[in-house]
Amino acid sequence: MKIGVIGVGNILLRDDGVGPKVVEQLKKNYIFEPEVEIIDGGTLGLDLLHYLEKFERLIIIDIADFGKEPGFIDVVKADDIPPYLKPKLSAHHVGVQDLLEVAKFIGVLPKEIILVGIQPKSIEVGLDLSDVVADKIDELINKVLEILNSWSVKCVLRFHQK
Repeated sequence: MKIGVIGVGNILLRDDGVGPKVVEQLKKNYIFEPEVEIIDGGTLGLDLLHYLEKFERLIIIDIADFGKEPGFIDVVKADDIPPYLKPKLSAHHVGVQDLLEVAKFIGVLPKEIILVGIQPKSIEVGLDLSDVVADKIDELINKVLEILNSWSVKCVLRFHQK
């Protein structure tokens, strides 16, 4: 079974870059079974469709407007993913919900999709995550690892030499 873990977001807009930063840490610190593909989806939008068609299961890491305090984390299954994950920056901006709708329409939607989302504090221009979101990186990583574990996927912490 092929599994995808995709971190999406714009690293130039502070907390919106949390998805790519989480997958960067996953790639750096863990070894996954061959059926797991870890992808920095950045702002690829509909260009991610060719990835989706090969996955049976998918985890998406992104900011989401849950209407909660900054740093709030939730794990949401596909049918419950809010249509308003984050504001559109322009009419050309394609969000996760748009991507999933197109994937469903053309028949390439993975059988199981889970969003690991975090309420942002700031999506203003800047390279650094807000402190509250940066402090939650390990928790986001643990949520992803818990989901993979529930799917019987093993991952191993890399040994880091000092």
